Amino acid sequence: MDARPSTPLKRNATLTDQALDAIRAMIVNGDLKLGEALSEINLASDLGVSKTPVREALLRLKLEGLVTIQPQRGTFVFQMTQAQVVQLSEARNVLETAAIGLAIQRNPDSLARSAGQIVKRMEAALRDGDTALYRSLDGDFHQAIVDHCDNVYLREAFNNIAFLVQALRNRLSVQPELNQSSLREHQELLELMAAGDSAGAVRAMSLHIGATQAHYLRILSSA
Repeated sequence: MDARPSTPLKRNATLTDQALDAIRAMIVNGDLKLGEALSEINLASDLGVSKTPVREALLRLKLEGLVTIQPQRGTFVFQMTQAQVVQLSEARNVLETAAIGLAIQRNPDSLARSAGQIVKRMEAALRDGDTALYRSLDGDFHQAIVDHCDNVYLREAFNNIAFLVQALRNRLSVQPELNQSSLREHQELLELMAAGDSAGAVRAMSLHIGATQAHYLRILSSA
């Protein structure tokens, strides 16, 4: 594995949680490549801990879909086939269209305020050319919708795929034209939420997720 800046962790009772957060961030942010082999020894050295919390963190990341553990071969950052991208998009469509419909019904004013603040920051990030921040805010926008739906089971189901969705977004949503079209779609979603148009927002969300899926599939096909 390539050498990376050492980021020692504070020694306390939650070393596994700290290792989990640190390794997850490296995967989600794209510091680790898709399919890259992960060394427990190197990760432990980078984080300033023993192999035990790293090993436990990797097991939890496997449950999140961010790593795969192959017997006799080792641990690797996740990779996605076209079929898996389609399935992930299908899961998003089910969860996020339900969430936006419920959120508009139950918390319309709070939802519109929260989403509006995020969209303003997204607009500023694109003006400043900060695409990394834009992609992070993109994730915040979708999370805000789920957080306002007042359904703990739906939120937990979404959180099970949220890190995987963001990891994919950070690697594939890098083209300026895509970010511009993405911003327009988020602005449209905001207008529909502010107007209390639940049915329109559900349709727009489904189209938005479908457009994202199509873009990812084109990139994977060309690769």
